[in-house]
Order: sequence, then C-alpha cells, then structure tokens
Amino acid sequence: MLSQERSMNLSSLNVHSIETMGAFDGPGIRYVLFLQGCPFKCQFCHNRDTWDTSINKIKTPEEVLADFNRYKSFYKHGGITVSGGEPLLQIDALIELFKLFKSHNIHTAIDTAGATFNPNNTEKMDELMRYTDLILLDIKHMDEGSHQTLVGASNKNVLAFARYLDAIDKTVYIRHVLLPGITGTNEQLTKLRTFLDTLHNVKQIDILPYHTKGIAKWQSLGFEYQLKDVKEPTKEEIYEAHDILKTAYIYKK
Repeated sequence: MLSQERSMNLSSLNVHSIETMGAFDGPGIRYVLFLQGCPFKCQFCHNRDTWDTSINKIKTPEEVLADFNRYKSFYKHGGITVSGGEPLLQIDALIELFKLFKSHNIHTAIDTAGATFNPNNTEKMDELMRYTDLILLDIKHMDEGSHQTLVGASNKNVLAFARYLDAIDKTVYIRHVLLPGITGTNEQLTKLRTFLDTLHNVKQIDILPYHTKGIAKWQSLGFEYQLKDVKEPTKEEIYEAHDILKTAYIYKK
C-alpha cells in the first residue's frame, strides 16, 4: 500500500506495475503501464491482484513520461500502452496522461475490455479518444448469459463500445481469449466473427490462447480458481479458431 503522504487526485494514476519492453501490446516495442482496479471479475484472469481499487503506487503523468523517456530510444516504432486491470476506470487521469504524451508525438494505445463504457454519456470518452491512436479491445464472450457467468457482468456495453469505436473510426485490434469449451467453440467463434463483420475499423484480431499460469497467483492470494479443470487449447484448436475468425495473426504461446 502507498504511504499516506501522497494521495490520489483526478490527474494521478493508481499504478499496478510497469513493463518497459512490451512486445505484444500494440505496434513496436512499447512501454506498458498496468493500472490498478477492475470492475470485471473474469474467472480466467491471470492478474487477479489488479482487481482491488485501493491505492497501490501513485504516479503523475509527468512522472510516467519521465520514466518513459529513460527508455525512449527503444520506442521509435512503438509508444505507450495503458492496460490493467481496466484502465478506463481512471479515465480522467488517462486523458491527462495521453494529452501529455501526444504533445510529444508519442503513439498511444489502451488495452481494455470496455467495462466502464456508458453509451448514454460519452463526453469524457470522446475527449480521451482525441488523444488515443489505438484500442486493443478484449471481447470475452458473445452470449450475454455466459458473459455474466464468466466475467460477472453484462457484455452489452462492451459491444456498444465496439460499435462506438467503429462509428468514430478509431483503429481497433480485437483480442479474444480462447478457452476450450467456453469461448473456443465453433458456435461462439462464429458469433464473434459475425459481429466483427459489422465493424469497419478492426485492423487485427489477436487470438490469446488460455493458459493456466494464473492459478498459482489466485491460490497465493487465497482465492479459489474456478476454471482449474479447463485445459489449455491445443495447436489444432488454435488454428481452427484462426480459420473461423479469418485472422492474419496468431498470438503464439
């Protein structure tokens, strides 16, 4: 926990961790800022420790930029990606962060599940998108009931967020975790493909094969991992998903 000598304000970021050489979170080598807090409760989450919204480490946008600049020679063809948790929980600070980074002509990306999107009030989102170059959108499950079970929340606003991004012509990479028998069935993958065919802004689809590395973290935190009997997908299942989603890129295990 953070000492009480520093407190949160709307422009400060509650940071979980930082990866300085991210290779899978947008184009090029990237500085990846993982923020604390997530409203989704994904049963397969491998970052269970990011759910808590209590203060972890506070950084201002200026501090993040200063840290980024320590490694900027590596980011000539990359930029910054903000992930989580759910980064959109901290939308006010994210606006200030990206406004600062874009003033230095740095490519910006957000890795999000769209968990906080409100289609009836997009004012802050509209502002954030002015400073955002790329959205990595994680679509968990196409069925409403199954999404509720798997994630603990509806998928309606997630799909609405995808349509919003299409309407404003924001570049999107879709990410989909392949869980055998859950999200990796032919039926579910076909539903996802059918939905994506209604969008015009999706430039890439990343298949993320489910892995069991997060089980130990859940156990160390004292939580029961409900998907412990789900196996990692085989290469054949991954390639079948590739064929259904018509992807040009497969995320390698």
